[in-house]
Amino acid sequence: MTVKSMTGFGRGTGSFGGLDFTIDIKSVNHRFFDFSARIYKDYAFLEEPIKKRVAEAVSRGKVDIYFHTEKSAEETELTAKIDQNLVRAYLDAAEQLKNNFDVHNDLAASRLLTLPDVLMITQPDVSDEEVTAAVLAGVDQALDAFLAMREAEGAKLKADLLDNLRFIASSVERVEELAPASVDTYRQRLEEKLREILEDRNVDESRLLTEVAIFADKVAVDEETVRLRSHLSQFESWLKQGGPIGKKLDFLVQEMNREINTIGSKCNSIEITKIVVDVKSCIEKIREQIQNVE
Repeated sequence: MTVKSMTGFGRGTGSFGGLDFTIDIKSVNHRFFDFSARIYKDYAFLEEPIKKRVAEAVSRGKVDIYFHTEKSAEETELTAKIDQNLVRAYLDAAEQLKNNFDVHNDLAASRLLTLPDVLMITQPDVSDEEVTAAVLAGVDQALDAFLAMREAEGAKLKADLLDNLRFIASSVERVEELAPASVDTYRQRLEEKLREILEDRNVDESRLLTEVAIFADKVAVDEETVRLRSHLSQFESWLKQGGPIGKKLDFLVQEMNREINTIGSKCNSIEITKIVVDVKSCIEKIREQIQNVE
């Protein structure tokens, strides 16, 4: 499976009963699957089958559907129907005028056809089932383009996320290299300070070792770097697995941020502090990116 963005657009077209239709599918990021449709009142029965078809292909995102119809440009078989009762009423009225006012009755057939509501032109009858079948075919066409766009955007997101993961991994490696050096530096400074205070007296090596051990325990980041590496590995694994993974990645980012904050609070090195700041900035970029991962 692939990683998909929650941003996408697709269009489908078709026709039924002398009408051409266009159906557009548009989506943006959202925590859950949120569906809305703008469909003419006469075709309200289409909303539920369209929603069901879209939900089969989309697990997360705010999806908007726009449905539009217009008269087909192609020739359509039309039916002309005459309202016989209305024609009879018009003729009776004309005859009354002739008899009552001594006027000429000029109601010819051609004239009758122009009178209001005498002639009704109807398009072929199309059942709701036929309309639904035609529109769902258009939905499938729109979904193909829509999903292709989401997958293309998802591929870009995946590439950027993997680059950021590699940066964090190399930063963690650098922290692991620098951490022991900070303990050695502390020991050296502590010993120099003690000698300065004690002057000619000997420094108690056992006490010095104890103080250094306490410091080393306080600043040790082994557990944090191990967990952070584990999160990075899991993150990469889910990216390669693909599918609807956005919520899982969001959880991992929170855990990664927790570990790097702990490392920052423990570190006693300017160089490690700079690395922590860079990693936190990178994690924030990742957080923003995965807001658009399905």
